[in-house]
Amino acid sequence: VWIFGYGSLVWRPGFEFTSRKVGFIRGYSRRFWQGDTFHRGSERMIQHPITTLLFHFQACTWGVAYEVRGEQIAASLEYLNMREAVLGGYDTKLVKFHPQEKDAEEPILALVYIATPQNPSYLGPASEEDIAAQIIVSSGCAGHNIEYLLRLADFMRYFCPQAEDKHLFSIEEALISILPCLYCTEESPEET
Repeated sequence: VWIFGYGSLVWRPGFEFTSRKVGFIRGYSRRFWQGDTFHRGSERMIQHPITTLLFHFQACTWGVAYEVRGEQIAASLEYLNMREAVLGGYDTKLVKFHPQEKDAEEPILALVYIATPQNPSYLGPASEEDIAAQIIVSSGCAGHNIEYLLRLADFMRYFCPQAEDKHLFSIEEALISILPCLYCTEESPEET
């Protein structure tokens, strides 16, 4: 079984796997439009954006596919169903994964978790600046949401430099432009 990750799964799968491949799926674009009240947010936070996929015929989303075999299958699916479906509100779909390797064979069928607008935690569209402002104040048991955004942007830069993800990089740019302002409001030791 192959499992495709496009958010935190690209650097923290949380399950044992046999092999991994960088590549993409067609027909979806990555969006920070899903809320999270556990891993990167809390019940008291209203907005805590993480990624989901939006159907978009001409788009493609880059990520990592993990191959799980034997006993890994049941353990990984049990873990991911809790992490993504029960706690995250995602549905599962089968998609065609295209490995990045030049000598890659035919596309591989992979399982992917996608949150839909019918999900109660679905946040929907917002400006990149608003999403960045929400990310700055969101954290949960898996860490701060800033880490989620920056690690995902780093993954794209280092493993998929040929790919464009305007939404992701615009949010990263907005976040970086906001962060210095947070420190501007604090007085330096010399000023007190």
